[in-house]
Amino acid sequence: MTSRKLNKLNVLVYTGTGSTLESVRHCIYSLRRLLSPNYAVIPITETAILKEPWAPTCALLVFPGGADLGYCRVLNGPGNRNIAQYVRRGGAYLGFCAGGYYGSQRCEFEVGNASMEVVGSRELGFYPGICRGGAFKGFEYHSERGARAADVRVRKEGFDGDGELPEVFKCYYNGGGVFVDAEKLAGEGAEVDILAEYEGDLDVESGEVKAAMVYCKVGEGAAILTGPHPEFDAVNLGRHSDLPEYEKLIEELAADEPSRTTFLKACLTKLGLEVSRGTAVPSLSKLHVSSIHHNEVGELLHSLDDIITKEDGDEYIKGENDLFHLEKPESRWDLTSLSRALQSELERPRISPSRGSPDPTTNYSHIPKRIVSHETAWPEPKETPYFNHAVYYSSLRQSREQNPGAEEWGDVLMYGEVVTSTNTLLEKNHKLLSHLSTGFTLAATTQVAGRGRGSNVWVAPPGSLIMSTVINHPAHLASTRPIVFIQYLAAIAIVEAIKTYDVGYEDFPVKVKWPNDVYVRDPNNSDSVTYVKVAGILANCSYTAGNYQVVLGIGINTNNARPTTSLDAVIPLMSNKDSLQPFKIERLLARLLARLEVLYGEFVKGGFSKGLEEKYYRYWLHSNQVVTLEAEGGVRARVVGITRDWGMLKAEEVTEGGINGALRGTGRVWALQSDENSFDFWRGLVKRKI
Repeated sequence: MTSRKLNKLNVLVYTGTGSTLESVRHCIYSLRRLLSPNYAVIPITETAILKEPWAPTCALLVFPGGADLGYCRVLNGPGNRNIAQYVRRGGAYLGFCAGGYYGSQRCEFEVGNASMEVVGSRELGFYPGICRGGAFKGFEYHSERGARAADVRVRKEGFDGDGELPEVFKCYYNGGGVFVDAEKLAGEGAEVDILAEYEGDLDVESGEVKAAMVYCKVGEGAAILTGPHPEFDAVNLGRHSDLPEYEKLIEELAADEPSRTTFLKACLTKLGLEVSRGTAVPSLSKLHVSSIHHNEVGELLHSLDDIITKEDGDEYIKGENDLFHLEKPESRWDLTSLSRALQSELERPRISPSRGSPDPTTNYSHIPKRIVSHETAWPEPKETPYFNHAVYYSSLRQSREQNPGAEEWGDVLMYGEVVTSTNTLLEKNHKLLSHLSTGFTLAATTQVAGRGRGSNVWVAPPGSLIMSTVINHPAHLASTRPIVFIQYLAAIAIVEAIKTYDVGYEDFPVKVKWPNDVYVRDPNNSDSVTYVKVAGILANCSYTAGNYQVVLGIGINTNNARPTTSLDAVIPLMSNKDSLQPFKIERLLARLLARLEVLYGEFVKGGFSKGLEEKYYRYWLHSNQVVTLEAEGGVRARVVGITRDWGMLKAEEVTEGGINGALRGTGRVWALQSDENSFDFWRGLVKRKI
């Protein structure tokens, strides 16, 4: 590997003034998947472009969709000089939609439309001509009404005739431009390659060729500018009840997903980047620590003093499983620090896709986890585009007002967009865990090595609520308040958080499946009422200083309809569906933590009381269900409840011979432990775990 590649480890995505949150999300999501583990995909604002030494470590600078006038307002002059100098000296620029307008010599947008017209020269001028739009009519700011799945024809000669590229593919479009007279400019000596053309008629004049995406040689560097959005992945597009055709748009984009990905990889390769092979697991993101009260972040760091080590001016926590790098604001652009942080990831063993998928947990423990402490303000929304901290903390305050007894859980939050596993990061690093107080919560958008019961491992997609919270359960209570009940409390809390999410959600069809799953009515079955899994619970336990430290992990499919279903997908089944809004993960997390804190408080005071037991039965799926006990030779038994001492499933043997052929109980009862048995609900089978 060359020193140049080692030095340029960052892909910087502009998230400052002018960019939109939706475009930032799609951009970071796709780039992390296509460039992992070779680069760190990092948000950057105008402040950094103007004042920080970002260029030496930057392999690619990306400007996403938005409004390019915002870019001009904060970057014209010094900012654009920094960008142009970076590219001309060998850097790479990738501009999607608004970033494409911004990278052209002149922008002409909605000419003649008094309310939307934007016309003027642009300082970067990577494309030596006009970017004119919208290529198709119908664009509205902050709306999907003008969106479409545009047909794009690939110019393979722009990629040296790459035979693997698709001929035509569907690409998300919403307001982008066309690069006017690109063929003519190339013929006049401009170093411009047309990478793709729009199919069909446009609503603006384009010249001889309808250039949708272009490559421009700029000094020793290069730029790729696009009108449509090849970075938009259908999996991240939400449904719009007011736009009936939008569902078709999502389906068309999803069908062409492999072609879109292949094309985007080819673009990145043409800019000199090393893309991943196959479908990559996304690279790990930073972990952001914040608190409802800003001073508590400093207090937490102070409490960790005895486990923090210093090397070459940097601070680390060397956990048993992971190495945590405590990042300082002044070290963010330090080349040595960045190289050291990523070098172990670059050297991570890889497995060829043709030889099967690698174990998602392989060697992740060797990659430093970078922690950013926010001691004076919460992270800005574009710094964590999938999680709005202001919404979370305001929802937490509101949830506490509605849940007397909820006072502390969730005060301090660690959030990472992409993590290995929230449970692993806490439970496998005992040195760190032993310093964390009850209610400390780690949340994530994506897990690349998520853990289930036993040895189950998976990559959790965006759209899920993923969290782990710490519960320090006093050891002297373990005999009368057994830890096994915490998973039952969590199941109740999930159901109640959903039903109290807001006015109108009280009848949401959500149920508990023993021992640690939550189900909702299946929106894909219109023939009958059936239920499908939407949430899971995993509790890990260790002992320290008189407490059983429980790391309680919860995952809820909230906005992601795949691979099974989600809470949002169930809303159309509700009689009051028109008045219900999609779930916000931040708000649901706040509701969940408040309910958990209250229920755990009740449990500590009175054990798994009659009141808690009644709540559990109110929500569970199994009342009077007849099952087959595989380990007992196929005996048929009726589920009658759980034991209040150790939380085991109670099932009474039944035989035929009751009145009118009904089953009758024999009086023989089994108590089944959750860690030894699994419950196949739909087959009515309780079987011994292997």
